[in-house]
Amino acid sequence: VAAQKCRKRKLNAILNLEEDVCNLQTQKESLKKEHSQCSKSINQIKQKLNNLYHDIFSRMRDDQGRPVNPRQYVIHCSSNGSVFIIPKHLAKSEQKEDNRKEQKQK
Repeated sequence: VAAQKCRKRKLNAILNLEEDVCNLQTQKESLKKEHSQCSKSINQIKQKLNNLYHDIFSRMRDDQGRPVNPRQYVIHCSSNGSVFIIPKHLAKSEQKEDNRKEQKQK
């Protein structure tokens, strides 16, 4: 009787583990689909942002009425919602400072 109960517990454990494996495989497939959808959404947003970036720079002019070169300037959004066009070299140094601040906070 004890051996029979032991075999039954073992069989139940195996069945539970098999069910867990099936559930995890289903969850894995669901997460793969979600990841794929998120990747597509991110790529679409990146494309829209890129289009917006080019549209903004195509409409901008400097003091002499010449188009602003997007290779030399970047759009910078501050935390208070202000938007600025700044030279790229300043943006890179500002990014380094922000990264240093984040590392210090950690």
